[in-house]
Amino acid sequence: MIKRDSKSDLVVMIKQLTSKKNLNDAYQRVYRNKGSAGIDGVHITELKSILQTQGKRYIQQIEAETYQVSAILGVEIPKSNARKRLLGIPTVVDRVFQQALHQVLQPVFEPDFQQHSYGFRPKRSAHQAIALSLENINSGYRDIIDMDLKSFFDEVEHYNLLELIYRKVKCRPTIRLLRSFLKALILINGKLHKWKKGAPQGSPLSPLLSNILLNELDKELEKRGHRYVRYADDFSIYVKSKKSAKRVGNSIYKFLKDKLQLPINREKSGIRKPLSFQVLGFGFVPTYKKGEKGRYQLVVKPSKWKEFKAKLKYLTKKTIPASFEKRIDRINLLIRGWINYFRPDPFKLNLKS
Repeated sequence: MIKRDSKSDLVVMIKQLTSKKNLNDAYQRVYRNKGSAGIDGVHITELKSILQTQGKRYIQQIEAETYQVSAILGVEIPKSNARKRLLGIPTVVDRVFQQALHQVLQPVFEPDFQQHSYGFRPKRSAHQAIALSLENINSGYRDIIDMDLKSFFDEVEHYNLLELIYRKVKCRPTIRLLRSFLKALILINGKLHKWKKGAPQGSPLSPLLSNILLNELDKELEKRGHRYVRYADDFSIYVKSKKSAKRVGNSIYKFLKDKLQLPINREKSGIRKPLSFQVLGFGFVPTYKKGEKGRYQLVVKPSKWKEFKAKLKYLTKKTIPASFEKRIDRINLLIRGWINYFRPDPFKLNLKS
């Protein structure tokens, strides 16, 4: 439980963050996730010994608000559309404290998150989001407002995030630590850059921060009574006519721009019918079954087939230095992962088979 100061009734979260159990849990999570070294070149295998020798000092600095966050290593990752996505890699030590911060913030904000938000939340999944999209479509809500937030993690205004978090977390050392992580310098191609806004992808905090901000969108959609599905920064709204879709789309566009200061990528956004709509790797096609006129079923997005075949082709190249057994293991891992995602159990999704 989070301790409260009986005099001020303010949440004293920093002691929970730096507790032995919370830091041990954070270390275990970071270690399991592996990941690359940050700007200091320290590998995950060195993390345990560093925390054993320096951990107490780090804790004292965090509680005294003197902890110095390291710069982030910026790495550009190619996207499927030939563009690049900036990935921020914190040092392994900073990752532990970011994860520890995530673990104390999540329980505070989770109860306020809305029902139709499925990304990076306990006991929720992409499959549930996809199932709800299909249910909406098969319930007659076939004019779909498909909105793409323009480089969401690059556009988030820090003051908006911090204000939302401060409403629930009035623990100064915790807020200062969070602000330090948001403001950390990033090294890109040998040059250090300041973050004026945005939250770099690759941080243990990024998914939670996106949910905290976009929960404001969810609450607005709930207040208006709209059917919608959101998975992180991927969201869609379902209505019954093109006229309604235009009206709702314009209104939500204005809300995002004016209230949350989040721009929309107009090229990727629009009003869709089921046949032209795709969500989280899936598309929709008519069932063509007798007695099921106007119903749709899930299909794999064509680009995902192409991506899978390219990976399979790569793993079967003779030039890859791997034993036959290792090669088979990698292929099986790829196939199992692909099937688990793209052939979900219809009973788990509450879908009609």
